[in-house]
Amino acid sequence: QGQPVESGGGSVQTGGSLRLSCAAGSPNNCRYELSWYRQRPGKEREFVSAIASDGSTSYTDSVKGRFTISRDNAKNTVFLFLQMNSLKPEDTAMYYCQTRRDCGYGYSTRWGQGTQVTVSS
Repeated sequence: QGQPVESGGGSVQTGGSLRLSCAAGSPNNCRYELSWYRQRPGKEREFVSAIASDGSTSYTDSVKGRFTISRDNAKNTVFLFLQMNSLKPEDTAMYYCQTRRDCGYGYSTRWGQGTQVTVSS
């Protein structure tokens, strides 16, 4: 399993929107549990949102109603997305894709290198 690859970060003003993407890996009859984390300046990495293999989702309270997580189990690559609306300066962070993949031998976890999101007031 290769490293996940994030994209879609950038700089926006307060109230703007961004859509993050993550190429998570090849399906290969594996089950993927996918998550977004972020690390704000001077803070530890924190959970943002997750989507399970059955499509169920979860969010940290601070992004509920503003962020939407989704996935696309395409033929050759599993993709993870995060639609971020009504962005606030406190959303400024490096955003990381985490994949947990089970191909019948237990879960293995991978992290992407991150994509920077900067929200200016």
